[in-house]
Amino acid sequence: MSDTSRRRLLAAFAASAAAPLTGLAAAPARAAAAAAADVPAFPGPDGLSSARSWVRMAPLDATYFTPVALTTPLTTTVLAGTPARTEVTSGGKRVALLTHGARTVVLPGPRRTFAENKRPFSDEFQRTLPDLALDKEERVYWGTSPGGGRWITSDTFKTDFSVVPGTGIIDLTTAGYSRHASLLDEQITDVDVRCTARFDKVPTGQACSFALTFGYVSTQNHYRARLSFLTSGAVEMRLEKEVDNDVTALGTAVTQATGVQAGSDWTIRVRRESTRIQAKAWPSASAEPSSWAFDLTDSTPSLTKGRVGLRALANEGCTNLPVRLSVSRLEVDAANWAVLPTVAHGDWVRLLPEPFDGTWTADLEQTIRGWAGSTVPDVLAYAAMFLGGAATVTAGAGPAQSKQVLGEAGYGYLDPQGYRLEGADFHEYMKVGWTFPDGTYKGPSSKQVGNLDCSGYTRMVYGYHLGVPLAAEEDTSGTRIPRKSRHIADYAPGVVVDRATGATPPAAALLQPGDLVLFNADSGDDGVSPTLDHVGIYLGLDDTGRRRFLSSRKTANGPTMSDLGGASLLDGSGTYAKTLHTVRRI
Repeated sequence: MSDTSRRRLLAAFAASAAAPLTGLAAAPARAAAAAAADVPAFPGPDGLSSARSWVRMAPLDATYFTPVALTTPLTTTVLAGTPARTEVTSGGKRVALLTHGARTVVLPGPRRTFAENKRPFSDEFQRTLPDLALDKEERVYWGTSPGGGRWITSDTFKTDFSVVPGTGIIDLTTAGYSRHASLLDEQITDVDVRCTARFDKVPTGQACSFALTFGYVSTQNHYRARLSFLTSGAVEMRLEKEVDNDVTALGTAVTQATGVQAGSDWTIRVRRESTRIQAKAWPSASAEPSSWAFDLTDSTPSLTKGRVGLRALANEGCTNLPVRLSVSRLEVDAANWAVLPTVAHGDWVRLLPEPFDGTWTADLEQTIRGWAGSTVPDVLAYAAMFLGGAATVTAGAGPAQSKQVLGEAGYGYLDPQGYRLEGADFHEYMKVGWTFPDGTYKGPSSKQVGNLDCSGYTRMVYGYHLGVPLAAEEDTSGTRIPRKSRHIADYAPGVVVDRATGATPPAAALLQPGDLVLFNADSGDDGVSPTLDHVGIYLGLDDTGRRRFLSSRKTANGPTMSDLGGASLLDGSGTYAKTLHTVRRI
């Protein structure tokens, strides 16, 4: 980058150093209509204003900088272990940790807190799922919501669930039994969620209903805002809580309309904030009402967290089955997780211009002294600036002149089956073409603008922003970061910190923030000749003492340090803990 661009970038970081990266906004699909009935911001943790992700650092003054001024002689000591490391101390305190053969340096600095909250998302069922003729155990029924997690459907009635592009379908083939579909994200507390659906016929004999569920723990334990479609054509709304199969009405039923025709779309919206619950419903063709049909406090909130989803039911005695419920959208505009992923420490990760060869020199000492106490953006700061809610920064030089170089990133665009396609490299995020050192030119992609897959994210941080040379594809020279995870594991510049032996994940005892963690997470692999398929950046210990990393993921739709679609942890029994294969230090 040019000096001017760099100054602009540093100014953007400085402006947000002790604040959330950004406030929580309405989902993009609704942004234009938000003025009519906007979504008020949830209060964020510790008084932060509805941040989706943030890096927080206490304000600094002279009392901070005085003790970090390195006026005493620096002492170097080679530590035991592989790879070899040199510890630099001043007055008995560590001021830098260098790794022989690597450019990465870890230094003490101001304590930072990295945290992430849930992203908004909208599932409009724009996917084609496997044919119904597939074996029952192979079917995916409602598939995976883009950015919201995997759909879980009622096991007994799985064949009543299907998807056609633009619609999630529940066929009520048997009366008296509820059908549930919920998203596999069980830690949601506060939430602002809505769904839109319609029945294909007015029921006869007895009513049919569909409900928006929240605080969902099981079919017998959840809240629901329910619309009953009566045989008369009337629509009634109820707010209910079911605990251990015991249903409690939270307020009196409200008649929403009469003479409703079959095929009419209705929208239900629920906003839950602590013990306060608000709910409303309206014909989707009409404007959202400004007032809530229900606005109350649950004095006994036994269901403090859970999934969001849908419930459909044909009452016992309904005589014109099957009745079809067609769901066109489920949208979460705002939400909080019960326990936010949080990492706090004072490690800052910087890069030398060349790998450290083990020789301590006067020039190297001056570099370390210049870094003492510095708050110039480091590896972890850049990595955090692509999380959900990160502010957009437009800067750059050369091909990236005046392009977006920082800001919330997605993973990739959707294929016909609703899965995120990998392939979004750093230059595609910026929508620029790029000529690599070997002369290979890669063009921009209109479909991948703003997206980064896992290796693209790593290359954006270490390559574009921090200047490590990048390869167009595979490169065995050890001087450039290759394009794919499996080649990064073997050929990225730097050293291997640890590697799996057989099927046993490495202990990675010398793991440090900024290290690349690479995984053999493909369950179809035979485990004999692993094909590494995922890469992330190690962040540090979370508030429970577990090792947490950053990576760009399909389920979360972009860079994340959270656990949607698999825990971002190197400890425990999760997918990534079990499939960690290689740790590499740039």
